[in-house]
Amino acid sequence: MPSETSGTVPIAAVVLAAGSSTRMGENKLFLRVEGETLLSRVVSRASAAGLDPVIVVVGFERERAEQELSGLPFSCRAVFNADYAEGQQASFRAGIAAVPGASPAAVVLLADMPRVTAGMVTALVERYRETRAPLVVSDYGGVHAPPTLYDRSLFAEILAMSGDGCGRQIVRRHREDASAVAWPADRLADVDVPADLAHAL
Repeated sequence: MPSETSGTVPIAAVVLAAGSSTRMGENKLFLRVEGETLLSRVVSRASAAGLDPVIVVVGFERERAEQELSGLPFSCRAVFNADYAEGQQASFRAGIAAVPGASPAAVVLLADMPRVTAGMVTALVERYRETRAPLVVSDYGGVHAPPTLYDRSLFAEILAMSGDGCGRQIVRRHREDASAVAWPADRLADVDVPADLAHAL
């Protein structure tokens, strides 16, 4: 059950940005969409939605990512995941572990989903405050994908998990208690290979 302060205390952001972009052939964090790198774009959306703090989990090319973040006009904090080669689940746990104790929940975002807007993130937070659901998921025409909001009551379970797909496992386990916010299916566009960038645009 969400805490009594969940209606007033800011929600944290956890941005997963540690991967090595092996399928892209170059670090996709620094590809540009509408004049912004994918990394700066997701951080700006999280900040515009009022999420605080904005925690960015970095790994591959850590120094380059941290330099990019330091030049942004948004407040954010980089957290290094030394185990980034183990996959997204390691970054997920590292980000959740870094959420301050005062934060009642966290919205997990991926750096490679350029069609996610600040309004979408805000809608998740509003649904959380309205329903007090421990899990608020984004539903893209029947497909669940980030951004996803996790209440603090789920953090211990997340940190205790291992293996691939921790986020998906949590969604499956708590589906009956979850609230879903629907988005058009075409908002679900991630950038993994060069052709994806043109599609996202």
